[in-house]
Amino acid sequence: MLRVAPILVALLGVTSLFAAAARAEDSADGAAFVVVPELQAGFHFLYEQKFPEARQTFLGWEKQHPDDPFGHVAVAASYLFEELYRQGVLTSDFFLNDKRFLRGIDGKPDAGRMRGFYGALRRARDSAQARIKGNRADPDALFALTLAAGMQSDALSILEKKHLDSLHQIKEADAAAEKLLSARPDAADAWVALGIANYIIGCLSGAKRFFLWFGGVHGDRKLGMEQLSKAASGGRYLRPFAKIMLALAARREKQDDLARKLLRELNQEFPASPLFAAEYARLTSRPIPAQIRH
Repeated sequence: MLRVAPILVALLGVTSLFAAAARAEDSADGAAFVVVPELQAGFHFLYEQKFPEARQTFLGWEKQHPDDPFGHVAVAASYLFEELYRQGVLTSDFFLNDKRFLRGIDGKPDAGRMRGFYGALRRARDSAQARIKGNRADPDALFALTLAAGMQSDALSILEKKHLDSLHQIKEADAAAEKLLSARPDAADAWVALGIANYIIGCLSGAKRFFLWFGGVHGDRKLGMEQLSKAASGGRYLRPFAKIMLALAARREKQDDLARKLLRELNQEFPASPLFAAEYARLTSRPIPAQIRH
């Protein structure tokens, strides 16, 4: 039975997290394509691993804007990102351990967080599908569908270790992201999903990549890192996520100068983040401050 790199998930979602945050701030655009102060604050909390504060912010915005799918996506992302963090997935210890990187976590994920995650995911998809009925190319709906599929793929593969089930979600995320980018090439955050998928699949053995190729799933490590770079430089809500993914990929590729640059930037932007501080300390052989140890 084929085991698809579970991280190919976390990477796709929160996760994928994997769609688009456009630079053009048109008043007709939804929250995914403009700077919304409340959401920006929520993501800042998320990247500092202040999960209750992030979730409270997202839930408040979601309640006020039930028809915008991005609010539901943000709530789902808060649950998934927290679980990935608690399980130590977004670290060099995980990325540099091939057994864990390609198979997934030990044990089971937290049941409560997973219930919250799947509930928010359902709301996001329902909202997106309602918009799709009126416009099949609706960028906000495609953004939400990309992230929803990417995040579910992450959860299935890396947390629940249902690797074959995650393949369907990977393909859905890829298809939605492609449609989104064709309509909105400025949607830089969409490159996160594609970049993660390309990089992780590119890390698989030749036999597994050959099997996936027949299923319509391809992989290229170099291309994946180039795509992550686009999101890391031009993304909006997912820019920090793209940076940590690119930094961890750089660690695997022994590109320590690139990893050091990205981790230093993340550490400076989010000084209260135990994740970024710990990863920067590990790379630079510095002690991890006691107050931020995970």
